[in-house]
Amino acid sequence: MFVLYKIELYKIFRKPRTYISFVAIALVITLMQLAFKTDGPVLSELLFSGLKDMFQFDGGNLLNGYFICYMILNMLLIQIPLLVAIVTGDLISGEANMGTLRLMLTKPSSRNEIMLAKFAAGLTYTLSLLVWMALLSLFLSMFIFGTDDLIIGKSNGLVQMVVDKQGDDVFWRYLCAFALAFLALGTVAALSFMLSVFAENSLGPIVITMSVIIVFTIISTMDMPLFQKINPFLFTSYMTAWKGFFNTASNDGSGMTGTIFSLSAILKAAGILVGHIIAFVGIAMYAFKRKDIVS
Repeated sequence: MFVLYKIELYKIFRKPRTYISFVAIALVITLMQLAFKTDGPVLSELLFSGLKDMFQFDGGNLLNGYFICYMILNMLLIQIPLLVAIVTGDLISGEANMGTLRLMLTKPSSRNEIMLAKFAAGLTYTLSLLVWMALLSLFLSMFIFGTDDLIIGKSNGLVQMVVDKQGDDVFWRYLCAFALAFLALGTVAALSFMLSVFAENSLGPIVITMSVIIVFTIISTMDMPLFQKINPFLFTSYMTAWKGFFNTASNDGSGMTGTIFSLSAILKAAGILVGHIIAFVGIAMYAFKRKDIVS
């Protein structure tokens, strides 16, 4: 199976369109960093103008690398699913469209092994995309803007995570956030992978995947009794759960260093995302095992 996995990786990364996602991410992040670098004081005044009327900021670099990364993640992690679906939605349907799927099944490998190898390769692509994003949004931002306390405005006040001589209370949160983001993007990859089993070209799975995400996201944001009952079962409701790592537990109104406000909610989100991945891949393998390959 490892040989099949390497073959699938080669198929993915030999296609020029695979690298469009990496170029797009690099371009967007670079432009955002350039904007913060050249217009930092103006953007700082714009972002914190409402807060400066209520709070006093004593020195420090508000627009540091940690804050820049948080802003980038808020914007890009909503768009990344499309870049994931472009590749994972093509894993089976692309082979069917080219007429190579039937030839592949003549090899001495079971259908389950082929499916697992393809999905593992799709997850590897997803992980590489997220690592690339982390390198640019976090590490490059830290190099350009330095590090300082991370201050995030919430609906009920401010959350401050401290960076001082005693330690860094921010970096580990980003590592956890990217890990949870990988589960969210892995769910998108599993969904588009499942849909590709039922299609003869890659356009259908990609469009349907994005349509499902858009519809589910709209349902998640609409404050209606019916939708509130559905929301806990939609994987899109947990795609922004990574933000939970940037909420600290409080004691007498002040944040406690090294804590997470609701770790149980984050673990629940991770479990639901993993459950969706298992369900989507399981359906894909069941359908493919019974699929009549005629092309």
